[in-house]
Amino acid sequence: MNAILKSAAAVRSTQDWQAADAAHYLHPFTDFKSLAHKGSRVITRGDNIYLWDSDGHKILDAMSGLWCVNVGYGRTELIEAATRQMTELPFYNSFFQTATPPAIELAELLAQVSPPQFQHVFFSGSGSEGNDTVVRMVRRYWDLLGQPERSVIISRHNAYHGSTMAGASLGGMSGMHAQGGLPIPGITHIEQPFWFELGRGAQPAPLSPAAEKASRDAFGLTAAGWLEAKILEIGADKVAAFIGEPVQGAGGVIVPPETYWPEVQCICDKYGVLLVSDEVICGFGRTGHWFGCERFGFKPDLMTFAKGVTSGYVPLGGVMVGERIAKVLIEQGGEFNHGYTYSGHPVACAVALANIRLIQREGLVERVHDDTGPYLAAQFAALAEHPLVGEVQSCGLMAALQIVKDKPSGRPFDSALEIGMLCRGHCFASGLIMRAVGDRMIIAPPLVITRAQIDEMITLIRHCLDLTLADVRRNGWL
Repeated sequence: MNAILKSAAAVRSTQDWQAADAAHYLHPFTDFKSLAHKGSRVITRGDNIYLWDSDGHKILDAMSGLWCVNVGYGRTELIEAATRQMTELPFYNSFFQTATPPAIELAELLAQVSPPQFQHVFFSGSGSEGNDTVVRMVRRYWDLLGQPERSVIISRHNAYHGSTMAGASLGGMSGMHAQGGLPIPGITHIEQPFWFELGRGAQPAPLSPAAEKASRDAFGLTAAGWLEAKILEIGADKVAAFIGEPVQGAGGVIVPPETYWPEVQCICDKYGVLLVSDEVICGFGRTGHWFGCERFGFKPDLMTFAKGVTSGYVPLGGVMVGERIAKVLIEQGGEFNHGYTYSGHPVACAVALANIRLIQREGLVERVHDDTGPYLAAQFAALAEHPLVGEVQSCGLMAALQIVKDKPSGRPFDSALEIGMLCRGHCFASGLIMRAVGDRMIIAPPLVITRAQIDEMITLIRHCLDLTLADVRRNGWL
């Protein structure tokens, strides 16, 4: 029996896995030809904040899988919740005026942990599907109010809202828009609130802390003003909603100035535009609050969620629907012709319930807010002294550092050199998963990370920066 139960990972070699992978598995966001030549990295096990590959190498996962494994790997509470639910009722749908107890109970719990304007939820299978739902729902809302011409949704350049047709259109990634005829009609974009790139300007020397804060605050108002300008350009009577991530995650952990979101809120209120917070990355404790909108002080009408709701153990997403919208959808009546086979999947909902209760029981949101978040900020800030680092930013348990050629001016390296990818290669080879977004290196470790593990992570990051600096100097790029 033990031989039968033995993990396949233990009886197949890395080369065998890689050959089978290249022969059959098309990966997301991948150059298939390049990966087939190189061979994929095969992950076989996880525990706490660590992973092991098929060659037995231990890796510190500073990206929580893909921003999602908030409670860490190997939590028996989540595994047992899935097992119990699969034994009792592995699946039933939410169509035909039907519900299951886990979906109902999760909806109740989400209403409890969400900001008070949210008492209703629409379930999906992912964040991408959740943002597709946002497009359908905001247009349905304005239809029911007799204003079908209010259909345009404004988003931001370098935003990420998923990779479905609607999600990728809402996002502002130029590489995604270049494939597939995107964005779809009725979606437009404004610039992002990225102070280091768009607001800092050329400086002969680093700004003092006070001068930098003043510059960031002024830029935050300027960046928010781009939304008002776009609304006026389109016509307020044509604009349905504005969507944004509290902190742009896949765009590079871009933390907006403190003045930005309150001003965006005022602009949306002024013109009656719905405000949508994409909390797929920022939700469930990542920023030191249950949701990122609470950290930045705005009150959205809709919140998209996924990832951390189950800590990635089982796919689940959805949209928290504010009472402004829910009241119209419910009281006006008429069928909302939208949904998914796996909306409210009972196993996913059971795991989400166990996950949220674990977060509550262990006080992980409070720990990030009061302890590990500030500690990470302080340790990460020290990396700003490195010769390659032009800026560091952090928010809760997510952080970024900007690699630059010249520190005083913030002048970047030639993008063709792909210094960020060079650094990422050193990270992977040194047992650290750290993501590169251009020349911006980012992390978002599990919420269970300890101070000692943060120190371990920072030591690895500094080591990889040193290796990158040595490469840059050896090649004459600096």
